[in-house]
Amino acid sequence: MTDPAAAPGPAEASAPARRWPLIPTLIVAAAVAVMIGLGVWQLQRKAEKEALIALYQRNMAMSSLVAYPELPPVPDAMLYRKSSIVCLEPGRWDQRSGTDRKGRSGIRMIAECRTGAEGPGVLVDVGIGDDFKPPEWKGGTVQGTIVPGPEQPTVMERATGKAMPARAMLVADAPVAGLRASAVPSANDTPNNHLAYAVQWFLFAAAALVIYILAVRRRLRP
Repeated sequence: MTDPAAAPGPAEASAPARRWPLIPTLIVAAAVAVMIGLGVWQLQRKAEKEALIALYQRNMAMSSLVAYPELPPVPDAMLYRKSSIVCLEPGRWDQRSGTDRKGRSGIRMIAECRTGAEGPGVLVDVGIGDDFKPPEWKGGTVQGTIVPGPEQPTVMERATGKAMPARAMLVADAPVAGLRASAVPSANDTPNNHLAYAVQWFLFAAAALVIYILAVRRRLRP
């Protein structure tokens, strides 16, 4: 004999089955696909950056001189190479914090040297001082290492396409009188955080997918 209390009521019998929401699912799937794509792109950038660092390391091992690239953009094949320029006259000075080759802190003396009648001039790091007073230096021949200049475009400028070509700088092998030799940036200082960025994007994608599945399952629960 059937228990009347156990039989489903008219409202329960006619309730439609709940389904996965189509449009939100498509939106989340598209977002997850974008995040996975960004992670794969960061892995590709990691391989490119490793190849660039290897090129810089080969450049550092070369002792032959190359012509200084006065106009940007600076080819990667010339960064961390040895070069020589003739500074006809130091123009404005740009003082920045820095260290010498023994690790002691100080003020980097960067001169914008005139090398001819025209042109933007050459940035030359002539040494480390203990204060902001420029050295009594009238110019001359400077030999040193080509490194990225102090003014480099930001990530936002690169992303928006507004980045101006970055200039190079020559770090003098021998400091001018009264200064200490500046530490020369190394190819190993080139940042390569792309693996960490890739892992972050993959984790974001996994978290978004898990959160969405849990939310929908809760919504579909009777």
